[in-house]
Amino acid sequence: MKVIVVKNYDEMSKVAANHVADVMKAKPDCVLGLATGDTPIGMYKNLIEMYKNGEIDFSKTTSVNLDEYYPITPDNDQSYRYFMNCNLFDHVNIDKAKTFVPDGQAKDVEAHCKAYEDRIDDLGGVDIQVLGIGRNGHIGFNEPDDELIKGTHLTALTQSTIEANSRFFASEADVPKHALTMGIESVFKARKVIVLASGANKAEAIRAMLKGNISTKCPASLICLHPDAVIICDEAAYSLV
Repeated sequence: MKVIVVKNYDEMSKVAANHVADVMKAKPDCVLGLATGDTPIGMYKNLIEMYKNGEIDFSKTTSVNLDEYYPITPDNDQSYRYFMNCNLFDHVNIDKAKTFVPDGQAKDVEAHCKAYEDRIDDLGGVDIQVLGIGRNGHIGFNEPDDELIKGTHLTALTQSTIEANSRFFASEADVPKHALTMGIESVFKARKVIVLASGANKAEAIRAMLKGNISTKCPASLICLHPDAVIICDEAAYSLV
């Protein structure tokens, strides 16, 4: 595992975009594993600029997203499909038919989760998986627990995650209480993983990830076992390590 500490969010975003761009340049038909939330927005802005400048091309690229709220419609402005369209897909030449996000309206959740895993396998796996880290150490919506589920699954959100995400909704009551998420094994299948963290509110999670024991109580700590993992964080997020 490699740890890269940078000065601030803007630098973190640029370094992360360069890691993704390097994979795209080396393999134009790569599969990108993408994440949502505040943290990767700057990375996506950098990738859009690189596309506009002719440095990268999304035309042969496929993407799969980590997670999606459940239940939620794709046109809901808080859905992760909507987020991805607004923050990346609408601004580059990616074929949206090759951008996959878990279905927040799935009728048969178990069948959909299996199909999502099968799709990733059929694509040949993810070449680079982008991850954020929650304040409690969650990755995707794999929350701290005694046990973690391996594959894509429906999970209940913890109160701390609901509270953290409530700023995006009209009220905390409007935050979905469940989500579809790739599991730990799904994430580990990626050939390369990058974890992004910015701000003092992520410092305890980064400390637990890098200095604590490997534990399901801090799901992000398991990433330390991945053969090609890169942690990119700013000084504030690294301040307790």
